[in-house]
Amino acid sequence: MVVTGRLALVALFGAVVVGLLLPSIAGVLAVLGVLVAAALLDAGTAGSVRTLRFERTGDSSVRLGTSAQVSLRVTNPGRRRVRGWLRDAWVPSAGVRADRVPLDLPAGQSRVVTTTLTPTRRGDRHPDRVTVRSLGPLGLAGRQGGHRVPWRLRALPPFESRRHLPARLARLRELDGRTALMVRGAGTEFDSLREYVVGDDTRSIDWRATARSTEVVVRTWRPERDRHVLIVLDTGRTSAGRVGDAPKLDASMDAALLLAALAGRAGDRVDLLAYDRAVRAAVERPSPAELLPQMVDAMAPVEPELLETDHRGLVTEVVRRAGRHSLVVLLTDLDSASVGDGLAPALPALLHRHTLLVASVHDPELTRLATARSGAAEVYGAAAAEQDRRLRAEVAERLRRRGVHIVDAAPEAIAPQVADTYLELKARGVL
Repeated sequence: MVVTGRLALVALFGAVVVGLLLPSIAGVLAVLGVLVAAALLDAGTAGSVRTLRFERTGDSSVRLGTSAQVSLRVTNPGRRRVRGWLRDAWVPSAGVRADRVPLDLPAGQSRVVTTTLTPTRRGDRHPDRVTVRSLGPLGLAGRQGGHRVPWRLRALPPFESRRHLPARLARLRELDGRTALMVRGAGTEFDSLREYVVGDDTRSIDWRATARSTEVVVRTWRPERDRHVLIVLDTGRTSAGRVGDAPKLDASMDAALLLAALAGRAGDRVDLLAYDRAVRAAVERPSPAELLPQMVDAMAPVEPELLETDHRGLVTEVVRRAGRHSLVVLLTDLDSASVGDGLAPALPALLHRHTLLVASVHDPELTRLATARSGAAEVYGAAAAEQDRRLRAEVAERLRRRGVHIVDAAPEAIAPQVADTYLELKARGVL
């Protein structure tokens, strides 16, 4: 049983009556008895909350930063009217605007309560419980009960870098020759035959065509358009580092989505792997139409794991999933202890068959700290920031000497730079 503020007001009025008219123990007991009886009677005549039935409908997914609506249908199969309040409670990160609504539900009828949610974090959001408070006719007391009504609202990555996609698609059309720009290079996809000119690679001579002609004929090649791109998200401890209001993993996911959209339009097969010491998410051989929906759905619940990434296990998993020759895009952090000492020894098993691009998110705040010199504290901070930048540069240089392509950029620049590097590799025929 629950009581309301109205009962407290009645009790205050009773105290005034006792003080003025019946200033005795008997008067106090008499007023108290009336109040208890009224409260019990009011709670007893309130509609039952245990028999209520609930059903949820509405959005099951929403892009982070936008709003979703989830409806709750409440049915009263009892014989008494349920009048009071309903609270549809969700976890705080679900971003519920208003979770308490008045409820007036006659016997045998239903009502629909709609809750608007604007999630503040990526991932799955679940409701806590539905609490109904049913008051009696006097409004002094009532009944209260909670019900579990399960639902899942998945907050998907926002894909903010989609604004960079049109410009990259225009460059891709140029690369494909759709705007009269034919790219020559050390590609592997046959294009045409032409006469030999001084400076051509003699390995490109087509001896059969030359035998049928009076001139030496060479083959021309263009970069392949149907390569395999494997995007790997490192979900280890370094991905949990926050830059601004979001972890580095979120910026890596944004870059992965832009690259996937671009490579998918280029006709390449795109797969996704999220790994630290185990596979956290995977998308394999999706159809072009399902590529982005499957990727955002797979990445949405992935969170950074506060443990060191097993780079040997990661390389083993990549080699198992990659084809004969693939572009492997590893979105990780250029941490000297993690990548420099963990990834570097495992590279030979990967680089002898595949092209590796390592993309990392750096904190622009380090640049600001490294240039601050106004006081002793800032000088020490600048020294620490410069040390971190130097170690990152050393790791990047070590990887470049091994043949790894490197992108190290701020969160807002990592996605377009990864896409540009992909287009550059494709134009050069490296893929």
